Amino acid sequence: MDAPMKLFRRLARSAILALGLLALPALASPALWVAHNGQSTLYLFGTVHLLPGHTEWRSMALEKALARSGTLYIEITDDSPAHMQGLVLKYGVDFQHTLSSQLDAADRQRLKQAVADADPPGGMAVLEHMRPWLAGLTLTVAPLLKAGIDPDSGVDKQLKKQFQTAGKPVKGLETSEQQIRFFANMPHPLQLKFLHGVLKDYASVRKDLAQLVTAWEKGEVSAIARLADLKMRKQSPALYRRLIVERNRRWGVQLKKVMQTPGVYFVAVGAAHLAGPDSVQKQLATEGIDSQRIQ
Repeated sequence: MDAPMKLFRRLARSAILALGLLALPALASPALWVAHNGQSTLYLFGTVHLLPGHTEWRSMALEKALARSGTLYIEITDDSPAHMQGLVLKYGVDFQHTLSSQLDAADRQRLKQAVADADPPGGMAVLEHMRPWLAGLTLTVAPLLKAGIDPDSGVDKQLKKQFQTAGKPVKGLETSEQQIRFFANMPHPLQLKFLHGVLKDYASVRKDLAQLVTAWEKGEVSAIARLADLKMRKQSPALYRRLIVERNRRWGVQLKKVMQTPGVYFVAVGAAHLAGPDSVQKQLATEGIDSQRIQ
């Protein structure tokens, strides 16, 4: 669930306020790992990209790691609304085929009900011209936004602001175009399967997010793997490989190269990427770099 939500979130505006040390909760303990390689130290921290505004997630261990780190790596940095809008228009719109004409009767009814409930901008008229992957992302996030979740409250946004305010560099592991093309380049049948899964599970979107955030706050990595990775792996192995496995492998190689330069680095990526059998930590291990959980 985490991977579809994070892409749509980046269509929103980018202003946010960093939280200070005075906001530290006593029991906040999202999982944190550290890896060493020569004179380099790498922290790994899983994030939630759509987060209820009241969520407390800071801890002393996390703050110490952030203070030590000289560079922040997040998934993307080129996510201005104007840039994202251009990419969505390029890769996500289809004026030749209506969305409903590509669905069977059951999914057409589910689509109608989901649009009525979520009331996304433009309603059905706009969704009809979306490719299935974009419609799926839209209907994943729309009910959460309607429920009042701030699209700018995501952890990566807050960390980015914190490092920029401190004058520290923030770098992306991918580009926005790469992320959109992970969806846009899916074969059409896989896009339809993705949308079908969204429509079938639509009623549980809010519940699923609440469970994921609770597991993340408590540092329950096995629960994150079950809620995010395992569900996708069972429903669509091809989508899991595309969104989780292949990206984690590339990041493992990238981060090994990063660690060839002495320094302290902080990496914040979606929590689903740091859980399960194909995690970034596992990929780093195949590159000869072991990591230890410190929170």
